[in-house]
Parts: sequence; structure tokens; C-alpha cells
Amino acid sequence: MRIGILNSGGDCPGLNAVIHGVVGAADQLGWEVIGFRDGFEGLLPPGDYSILKPQDTIGILKLGGTILGTTNKGHFAAKLGLGEVAEVPPEIVAKAKRTMDRLGIRALIIVGGDGSLTTGLQLFREGWPIVGVPKTIDNDLSATAMTFGFNSAVETVVDGLDRLQTTADSHKRVMVLEVMGRHSGWIALWGGIAGGANVILLPEIPFSLEKVAAFIKHRDAQGHHSTLVVVAEGASMPDGDLVTRDANTGGEIRLGGIGETVANQLQLLTAKETRACTLGHLQRGGAPTSLDRILAMRFGVMAVKLAAEGAFGRMVSYQAYHVDSVPIEEAVHQLRLVEPDSELVLAAKAVGICLGD
Repeated sequence: MRIGILNSGGDCPGLNAVIHGVVGAADQLGWEVIGFRDGFEGLLPPGDYSILKPQDTIGILKLGGTILGTTNKGHFAAKLGLGEVAEVPPEIVAKAKRTMDRLGIRALIIVGGDGSLTTGLQLFREGWPIVGVPKTIDNDLSATAMTFGFNSAVETVVDGLDRLQTTADSHKRVMVLEVMGRHSGWIALWGGIAGGANVILLPEIPFSLEKVAAFIKHRDAQGHHSTLVVVAEGASMPDGDLVTRDANTGGEIRLGGIGETVANQLQLLTAKETRACTLGHLQRGGAPTSLDRILAMRFGVMAVKLAAEGAFGRMVSYQAYHVDSVPIEEAVHQLRLVEPDSELVLAAKAVGICLGD
């Protein structure tokens, strides 16, 4: 038995732990693992791959990034935007299938997010033996309660807030921290609460900067002269517009800059010195937390189990502390968003955190 594995889309902490789990579990069954480099692109003739043995994965559990490389561009990009999908051209699929057949790959494990698993679903429907493993630091796939990389991203936010708190206190400033979160605010919400933020602005909850400014002024009047604001990159401004870095040149728009925009407007509204900081790709890099290492390894082991059972067209899923699986078609295009009246949001408000609504 020979199986393949590839990472596709953005990198995140825990990808190497998945590879470690897959290679280790496959070796116990006497299987050989082929790792394709740079995502689906590694499938194109003549094929860019390497044979992965247990000795090749020694020590990678703790490493960030991926030893196989990854890409969110190329011939297999299927995600154009929220709810917008383009199929991979038949001639590209046929070329990749020739590589699969030549190498005798009996199962292909795809580690990726919504866009990559959309491609995986197309390939499965065309007869490929596909097993999916969810990967998104945004933690926004409804078919799994948690994805690896999320906890590591939250820890980065918490560390950033801890550092910003001291300079905010020293200068009596408002500090605005922009974090990742295209459609969902899970990183902002979890990181903001754990990091002691005073204001958290999410894509799911429309906010008023006038209300945030009034909240900051009230804090000032009570003797709290510094304020920490966390804003998700995908949060809409009060007029409904997203803040983007550049023009849309195909694929999903590149978000970024809302931190600076919010900081500038809050300074005008409060007359307080305000600074902005963007964590950006710092949230994707570095070593995974112990929680992400274990979760990712378990995902890899389950992917091999699904391949052994011939349970193709399914994605590994984590629910109620148990790793199982769901059909890929139930996983893609169904985002898990922050509910405005959820227990966690209400808990944040109960301890005095302002969400701008």
C-alpha cells in the first residue's frame, strides 16, 4: 500500500505534526508514504515528491511550517471568495492523475482549508481516493470544533497584547492590535479575552466607533488611561466596507489595514494618542503549542485510519474531545462564525469588554 500526502493553502503551526502522525501510523501498517511538495502542484508531471520514512519525521513535531512546502496559488486554486468556487480544469486534473497512477498512490491525504478541500471534493467526485484533514488557524470550519494552528495563533495574540499593555500604560495610549480572521472573529475573541483587551471588534458584530470612543472616554474618567483594542482583519467598518491592502487581482481579496483605520478614527474621536500594530504572518509562524501538536498528530493518525477503511471523500473532524470524520461535502462552504449572543461573547461583556455594539 502506498499513500500520498500534501499540504495546500496557507501554512500554520501543526502541519509537520500531521505529517508525523501520517508517516508513523502508515509505517505501523507497513505502508509507504509519498509526500508531494508545494501542494497540488507537486502532482503535476513529472511529479515533485519524496518518500517519507519515520526517520525523516524525527523532530518535526515541534517545528512550524511544513517540510513539504505549500502554496495557495497555481493550477489548482478553487477558492475565489466567500461562496465563490471555480473547478480545476479537466486537463490539469488528468495530468495530476497520471502522476498518481504512475506512482501507484492508493489514497491521497489533503491537508488544507476550505479552498483546498473544495479541490479535494472535486477530485473525489471524479474518482480519486481522497481523505481530507482540516487546516485553518481561523478555526471557522463548522464540521470540526477545533483546528490545529488556532491555539498557536491565539497564543501569539496574547503575547502581543501582554507586550502592548506595558507601553500603553507607560504612555497612557490607546493601542489597536489587528489580528487575522477573514470571515470569523475566533482569534480576536479568544486572544482578546485571554490577553486582557478592553475592546474586541469582530466581523460578526457590527460596531460603532462612536460607542467605542465613548467607552474609552469613560475609562479615562475612571482613571484607566490606557486601552487595548483588538480588531479582526475581516471586520467591516461601520459603513459596511472592508479594509483591503490592494486591488483584487483574482482569488480572495487581500485584507489588511483596518487596525490603522480604526486607530486614526479613535484618535480623532477621543483626542487620545493612539497607535496601531498588525501581527500579520507572525500568527502563522513559529512552533505549535503542545495542544496543536497533539491535535494535529491525532488528525494524521485518523487520516491513515480512514484510508485503511476505504472511507474516501471524508474529512477528519474533532468533536466533543473525540477525533472522527465527516463527509467533505458537509465540511466545505459552511463556516462556523461567532454568534453575537453566544456564551463566550456574553461572558466577555459581563467582565466589561466592549464589542462596539
